[in-house]
Amino acid sequence: MKAYLVETPLLNYRSRSIQAILAARGWAMLLPFERIGAAYDFVRNDVAFGYNRADDIPATAVLADGYGQCNTKAILLMALLRALEIPCRLHGFTIHKGLQRGIVPEIVYGIAPDSILHSWVEIWFEDRWIELEGFILDARFLKSLQTHFAEQGSSLCGYGAGTDCLDAPAVTWTGRSTYIQKTGINQDLGLFNSPDAFYRQHEQAFHGVKGLLYSFVIRHWMNARARRIRDGRVPAIPGGSHAH
Repeated sequence: MKAYLVETPLLNYRSRSIQAILAARGWAMLLPFERIGAAYDFVRNDVAFGYNRADDIPATAVLADGYGQCNTKAILLMALLRALEIPCRLHGFTIHKGLQRGIVPEIVYGIAPDSILHSWVEIWFEDRWIELEGFILDARFLKSLQTHFAEQGSSLCGYGAGTDCLDAPAVTWTGRSTYIQKTGINQDLGLFNSPDAFYRQHEQAFHGVKGLLYSFVIRHWMNARARRIRDGRVPAIPGGSHAH
């Protein structure tokens, strides 16, 4: 298990800001189940759903931003878990871009790559690996989607969600796996000891001008749309919603 507790450049859990959180909240004094839950709930709800400048940024940068998506929130969660002596690893995937429709402005949706890098965290707990993905959407954001689509069915692929049980998704830490984007997955990229290893082999399909546009313009547009959704203003998708 030592390989799953190592600090890395991305999982920089000995940094001052991460150690300050652990000290202030006293998580290290909790039992393992509660330690996992505390870190998980923090990343899920204290770190809002949003888009950082890149996927491969250190945990401290995600913490400083105060928001993140699947990949960046996974980095922060792994850093917190390793600091709390909970072994963890990264499972890499790609998801179809349709899962991001409604967040990605329609004017640029067409130029987005069909497949987008995705990841979740796997923890070693009670002699088994448990998959954690349900931390991506903060509770307020998820509640807005649930309210908006309450009369349209329990399956949704869009607005950052990929689930067949939107009304009651498995997003709460109970000692079992959690998911919120699983149904959007279209390729399994395998297991990695760290996000650093994952990003050495894979990178998001945004290059050159598109990459600059994403980092400096598009993601801010996406974050503004995420804030509107969090406030209960869910934008329509041309041709109707993806809920059914």
